[in-house]
Amino acid sequence: MPLPFQQVWNPQDAVTIVTGASSGIGFELTRMLVDEGAHVVAVARRQERLDELAKATSCPERVHCIAGDVTDASTREKAMAAADSIRGGRLDLLVNNAGVGAIGPFADASPERMRRVMEVNFFAPVDWTRDALSRLRRVTQEGGHPVICNIGSVLGHRAVPDKSEYCASKFALHGWNDSLRAELAGDGIGVTLVSPSTTRSEFFDSLVETDPGQKSASIGSWPPTRVAQAALLAIKRGRSEVILSLGGKALVYADRVSPPVMNGLLAKRGR
Repeated sequence: MPLPFQQVWNPQDAVTIVTGASSGIGFELTRMLVDEGAHVVAVARRQERLDELAKATSCPERVHCIAGDVTDASTREKAMAAADSIRGGRLDLLVNNAGVGAIGPFADASPERMRRVMEVNFFAPVDWTRDALSRLRRVTQEGGHPVICNIGSVLGHRAVPDKSEYCASKFALHGWNDSLRAELAGDGIGVTLVSPSTTRSEFFDSLVETDPGQKSASIGSWPPTRVAQAALLAIKRGRSEVILSLGGKALVYADRVSPPVMNGLLAKRGR
């Protein structure tokens, strides 16, 4: 018999921060959190899209919009201040979702492409988490169960050709996430890694140093609503990691079973 559903994290009146909230996974996750009674500090670069997000929720006054680049310290400071104003400095959930990608051979790319992808996908989550820790610890002192949720990728488990920068950033996020989970377990702070495969969103409209119209060939892509639902369930249940989509699972587990076979298959794809 399946185990009964056990909810570890409760969204009702929770104070949350979601980066990359103006579209895709972040947009849908913000709507779901608000529907379940949470306050969301929604962070993204485009103010007009954040305004649309607030209007699309069931309770716009629970959405606190912060427009800015996640790599900018001033954006982070404004978001933390907004979260502090809601319930006296506590933070129940941080979702590091904002991300960028790049497609093309590493040898053809400038050094700036790698640096930009790493700044957004890895260093920004590190900086946001560092600033959030004291606020998350305050929740544990009050008997709560705060969570850090990092949106990774199946490409943080198995790298593929022509996405070296993106894979590097997600591998770094994965490793840091696992260390952080072990370090914060004693503090009562949960750390969840959500690893989607390709998500049908605006992600491919803002690739770094990539020719327009590039797409990602993959099996079993999911719409952002489905990814957001899976992420929220993982947060509620206190899951340490979830790998999404049939294609994503196939890539990850095939690599775990036989890395040499996967190396050969991907080398042919690279050529």
